[in-house]
Amino acid sequence: MKGIYRDIIRIAVPSIITNITTPLLSLLDVVIVGHLGDQLFIAAIAVGGSMFNMIYWLFAFLRMGASGLTAQANGASDHEAVAQVLWRGVTVSLAASAILILLQGIVCRLGLSVMDVPSGTDLYAARYFYILIWGAPAVLLNYTFTGWFLGQSDARSPMWISTLINVSNILISLFLVYGLGLKIEGVAYGTLSAQWIGAVAGVLVIVFRYQPRRVSLRNVLQRAGLRSYATVNINILLRTLCLICVTVWFTRAGASQGSAILAVNLLLMQFFSMFSYFMDGFAFAGESIAGNCIGRRDAAALSENVRALLRIGTVTALVFSVIYLFAGDFLLNFMTDDAGIRDAASDYVYWAAVIPMAGFMAFTWDGIFIGATRTRDMLFSVGGAMIVFFAAYFFLSPRLENHGLWLAFALYLAVRGVILHLLWKRHSPL
Repeated sequence: MKGIYRDIIRIAVPSIITNITTPLLSLLDVVIVGHLGDQLFIAAIAVGGSMFNMIYWLFAFLRMGASGLTAQANGASDHEAVAQVLWRGVTVSLAASAILILLQGIVCRLGLSVMDVPSGTDLYAARYFYILIWGAPAVLLNYTFTGWFLGQSDARSPMWISTLINVSNILISLFLVYGLGLKIEGVAYGTLSAQWIGAVAGVLVIVFRYQPRRVSLRNVLQRAGLRSYATVNINILLRTLCLICVTVWFTRAGASQGSAILAVNLLLMQFFSMFSYFMDGFAFAGESIAGNCIGRRDAAALSENVRALLRIGTVTALVFSVIYLFAGDFLLNFMTDDAGIRDAASDYVYWAAVIPMAGFMAFTWDGIFIGATRTRDMLFSVGGAMIVFFAAYFFLSPRLENHGLWLAFALYLAVRGVILHLLWKRHSPL
C-alpha cells in the first residue's frame, strides 16, 4: 500500500508545482507593466490575459484527452497507439491554432465586445492580443505534450518546461521593456517568446527521451482511432463550456450585488484556486494511474488506487478547510489593505472552509474518469451539477443574497462528485 501512495505523490507533487507556476506567466506580465506608470497598460494586460485564458480553457480537452488515451495505451504496452495519440494531438493542435490565427480579428473584436472594454484600454489590449495570438500553436502543442507526458507517468517534464517558460518570460520581458523600451509590446513579445521556447523544449524532450514511433498521416487520420479521439475530446469540450457557464454566472451574480461583493468574491475565489492547484495535482495522478491500470486490465490495482486517491483527497480537503477556518481572516489581511473589503469578506470567509470538503470528490473523480476516458459521464455530471447550481441560485439568492450564491456553488461542486461516485459504483471499467 505504501508503494501506491508513493506513486501518487511522485506524479502529484510535480503537477502541483506546475499548476502553481503556470498562472505566473500572466501575473508576471501584470507586475512588469505595473511599473511603467500608466494604468491603461495594466488594464490592457488584464483584459488580454482574460481573453486568452477563456480561449485556451476551451482547448483544455487537448491535455485531458491525451492523458487518458496515452495512459491506457501505455498500460497496455501498445507503443503504436501511444505514438498515434501524440500525433493526433499535434495535428488537432496545429489545425485549431491555425483557425484562431486566421480568425484573430473576429476573435479579438468579439472578446473586447463581450468584456465591454473602455475606450483607450481596448487599443492597448488589441495590440497585446494581436502579438500573443501567434503563440497559439505553442500553447496548444504544450497542452498535448503535457497530457502525453502525464499518460506515461511523467510529471517532471511538464514541471521543468513550465519553469523554463516562466524564467524565459521574466528575462526576455525585462530586457525588451527596460532594455529596449518596448513597453506593452515588449511584455507581449516576451511572453510569446517564452511560449515558443516551452514548445521547442517539449519537442526536444519527446524526440530525445521518448523517441516515439513514426506514424503515417493515414494512420493518424484512421477513422476508428480518430472517432475515439474525437468522442473523448468533444465530451470534454462540452463539459468545459458548462464549467465556463457556471464561472461566468458566478462572477456576474457577484457583480450585480455591487463592486464590494464582487471584490469579496474575487478574494475568496483565490482560496478556492489555491485548493484547486493541489487537488488538480492529485487528479493528474489519478488520470495517469487509472489509465495505466485499465490498460493493463489490472482491476485490483485500479480499485486500490481509487481508494488511495479518495483518502488523499479527503485529508487534503480537511487540511485546507481547517487552515481557511482558523486563518481565513489572516489570509484576507495579507491579500488586501482595504479595511472595508476585509470586513465585508469576513462575513463570508467560512465559505472558503466549506468549499474544499464540498469539492474534493469532484476533483478526484474527474482525474479517475479522465484516465478511464469516460468523458461522457463527466459531461453528464457537470451538466447535472450545473442545473442544480442555477436552480439553487435562483431559489436561494433572493433570500440569502451572496450567501445563496456561495451555497449554490458548494452544491454544484458536491453534486459533481456524488454523481461521478455513483456512476463508478454502478459501472466500473474492469
